[in-house]
Formats: sequence, structure tokens, C-alpha cells
Amino acid sequence: MTKRRLSKDAIILLLIALPGLLHFAVFKYVPLTGNIIAFQNYNIFDGIWGSEWAGVEQFRKMFRYSEFYDILRNTVLLSLYSIVFGFPAPLALALLLNELRSLIWKRYMQTLLYLPHFLSWVIIGGIFINLLSQKGMLFSLLAQLTGKPMSLLTEPAYFRGILISIGIWKEVGWGMIIYLAALAGINPNLYEAAMVDGAGRWRRMFQITLPMLTPAIVVLFLLRIGSVLDNNVEQVLVFLNPLVRDVGEVIDTYVYRVGLLEARFSYTTAIGMFKSAVGLILVLSMNQLSKRLTGESIY
Repeated sequence: MTKRRLSKDAIILLLIALPGLLHFAVFKYVPLTGNIIAFQNYNIFDGIWGSEWAGVEQFRKMFRYSEFYDILRNTVLLSLYSIVFGFPAPLALALLLNELRSLIWKRYMQTLLYLPHFLSWVIIGGIFINLLSQKGMLFSLLAQLTGKPMSLLTEPAYFRGILISIGIWKEVGWGMIIYLAALAGINPNLYEAAMVDGAGRWRRMFQITLPMLTPAIVVLFLLRIGSVLDNNVEQVLVFLNPLVRDVGEVIDTYVYRVGLLEARFSYTTAIGMFKSAVGLILVLSMNQLSKRLTGESIY
């Protein structure tokens, strides 16, 4: 009777999970077979099976391309800046918001902070381009403060900082939700016991809150490291212009420009495989390092 019941429950669970499994099979694993064109001189008229085999020639072209290393440097720098400045921002914001005693103010601030996440990059880009343009309010304010006009979106020295700052502003509230959910799961008795022992807010934060959040921090950090060569292509395309292409061109925009506009599908697929390989190596290595140092990992 028990075995029959377990078998029935297992079948029900599999049926519930079936749509998700089919989604991953159809949209994640089946398209992996298309990576074979990275080793071909792919022609859309001949198809995968009729295109000429090229071996690793596409990868050689990628590394021989003189500007590829500049594009790779831009991609890595933007990702590192995003990790250094953007990754701690949701955690810090969640810790500050968690200290608010008024539930109404907490909900109001939480809604206000994650609202930009639901705006598309086209809308965000239009807002900031208008603000920073030569007729914009911020442009006029900076001109009055510095005594000289400064077009920030066309100045290579400021472009990366603006890009990272806008990205943090848009997504910090959404990332904060994960940490707020983890904070809600902390046993309040721990804080009460610490208060009885005389621990202040800072002491409770470092001795209770942060250690309890370590699993969530590690998992999110490892997932972020795995996409170190991925930049928000929509964001970069919205703000990118010819005057800052030397510092703003990243792999994703290069793939869009070369792969779609010039129809070099094999070449850009090879670049995509290179990105995936780097991400996989980083996730595996950082996961092992995290397991040894903190005892936390994603598997």
C-alpha cells in the first residue's frame, strides 16, 4: 500500500514538473545542437547538414581579430565594475530597509525602489538621454557648476561610470527583494537573545544577519560570476554611440552588429561558445573555492 502510494505521488510530482522540464528541453537543450555551426562555414541556404566543415577556423578568426581583445577588455571591465559596485548594493539596501520600524514606510520604499525594474531600457534610455543631452537639465546644471559644458554620454572617460550607475539604479530594488525574503526567514528569537546580551544594531547585523544571509549571498555571487562576459545588450545598445564605441563596445553588441547585420552566423556562434566556456570554468572554479572557504556552494 505504501509503495503504491509513493509511486502515485511520484507520478503526480512528475506531471507537475513536466511543463518546466519540457520548457528546458525545448528551449535550452535542443538549441545546443545549433552550436555545430561554429565549426562550419554556415550558409542559410545549405543548412546545418549541407554547410562546409571548417573545424576551428572560426575560433582562429576570433582571436586574430585585432579589435576583439579591446572588446573583451571592455566587457570584462564593465562586468567587474558591475560586480564590485552593483552586487553589494541590493544587500546594503535590504539591510537598511530592514531597519525601518514603520511597516507602511517599508512597503512604500520597497515599491518605489523596485519600480524602475519594470521599465524597459528604451524608456530608461530616453529619460537619461534627454536629461544628459545638450538641452537637458543635468547638462545645464553641470555646465553652471563646472563653468564648461560636459556631454557625459559622448565622453569616453564618463561613459562606463554612467552605464554602471544607471544599471544599478534600475535593478537594485529588484535584487533587494531576494535579500528581504532571506531576512524574513531569520528567527527573531536570535535578535531578542542578542539584545538581552546587550548587542547593538551593528553587532546584531555582523553577528546574526550577515552570517544567516551567507548562503543567499554565495549563490547569487556564483551565478553573477558565471555571466561575467554577459552585459545587458539592450542597455548598451541604447546608450552606445560612435564617440564612445572604443570604451563601450562589448561582446554582445559586437555579436549583434556582426552576426545579425552582416550575417556571419558561424563566427558569432563561436564567440558565444567562447563566452559559455569561460562562464562554465568560472562557475566551477569559484564554486569549489567557495565550498572550501565558506562551506556554501550551489551544488
